[in-house]
Amino acid sequence: MEIKKELKILAWIVAVFVFAFFMPVESERFSTAIVATLDLVKWYAQEHVILCLLPAFFIAGVISVFVSQASVLKYFGAQAKKWVAYSVASVSGTILAVCSCTILPLFSSIHKRGAGLGPAIAFLYSGPAINILAIILTARILGFELGVARVIGAVAFSIIIGVAMSLIYRKEEKAKREEQMNIVPPPEKRPMWQTSMHFFTLVLILVFANWGKPGEGDTTSTWYWLWHYKWWITGFFSLVLGYSLIKILKIKWQWILGAAAVTVVSVILSNNLIESDKLRPLVPMLVGIIALSVITILDKMDEENRAWTIATWDFAKQILPLLAIGVVTAGFLLGSTHDGVAIAGILPNEWISALVGGNSVFSNFFASIVGAFMYFATLTEVPILQGLIASGMGKGPALALLLAGPSLSLPNMLVIRGVIGTQKTFVYITLVVAMATITGLIYGSIF
Repeated sequence: MEIKKELKILAWIVAVFVFAFFMPVESERFSTAIVATLDLVKWYAQEHVILCLLPAFFIAGVISVFVSQASVLKYFGAQAKKWVAYSVASVSGTILAVCSCTILPLFSSIHKRGAGLGPAIAFLYSGPAINILAIILTARILGFELGVARVIGAVAFSIIIGVAMSLIYRKEEKAKREEQMNIVPPPEKRPMWQTSMHFFTLVLILVFANWGKPGEGDTTSTWYWLWHYKWWITGFFSLVLGYSLIKILKIKWQWILGAAAVTVVSVILSNNLIESDKLRPLVPMLVGIIALSVITILDKMDEENRAWTIATWDFAKQILPLLAIGVVTAGFLLGSTHDGVAIAGILPNEWISALVGGNSVFSNFFASIVGAFMYFATLTEVPILQGLIASGMGKGPALALLLAGPSLSLPNMLVIRGVIGTQKTFVYITLVVAMATITGLIYGSIF
């Protein structure tokens, strides 16, 4: 056993040495791929971690600590009515403006609380796939029929893939169902409406903090006005959160007032000292998150409040390192595309564009594979596809990429593997890619 361990260490040392020895630093493509990797990592850190992932971790902590096991089992458990479980899971994305990585802590928390594999997988897929903002943007920019096809495909996918996973692992699900029959959940500590209010307040903060900017020239739509006042709306729900912390979680009002004051000061300072419109909101969001962490971790009136922050930290520890590895790998292989910036990875973009033209089985399959491994932040898949379609991408492969891309990514796969294991992750990826390929073929043959 000891020899195997030492040989494994030796193998890693040799692999790193060989890579360093033959590293093609003189290659322009290799240098560009390194730049793309660093660019994607920087963009991800600035745009995604503070505004998106950190609030998502706190939402996952709410599910883990405050949402009773009885509630999870009632709607998602192995004994729950199937039509209820899959109906709730398949439309969950309409209230969550999340991407394939932000959904992970939420999926992990409901899975740990006893959700059946099928409904949990349906939730995992649908969360990013039917983000209402992305659907609207798809219909407006890429065409109404593609927007409709994306909605129908995403809802159907989530149910079919969830049911398929449940059937494939029916023995495990049967054992879980029998085990849950013997669970006697403790009585509810507080009314469900209070927990729901606390949960949805955090969800709305997440949604509006990440509300996407509308297209150029759009200054009259509801979407534009919601974006224009997004930080006022986020601030309003932050006040609602303060009320929830005092009235529902019973945290001292003096602490909440102090946390609010510090956050307001950070807003004033960031507005005066930071020129970048993108970076300015990060300071008060980070200050608010730190203040929330401090007042909950120090609260001695209710142990659950402290447990909430500890659960949040546990999700962060589990997910962030894997996401970092995935983002670096995706950036190196596939490049960095965001905000009008396009830097090629080690795999040439021309290859991808050339391989997804027409409506062949291969082009749809290849689009599904590329979409599955490439990272798309919320809403970014639409401008990327717009560019690929302009370069000759077929309509079928475009839909295939839309159905496989937002719900999967290399970082996402690494984390899912840590939650449900290698075999189930492979089966899930295979189902998504296969269904995206078939759906793309059908759509491409019709349109």
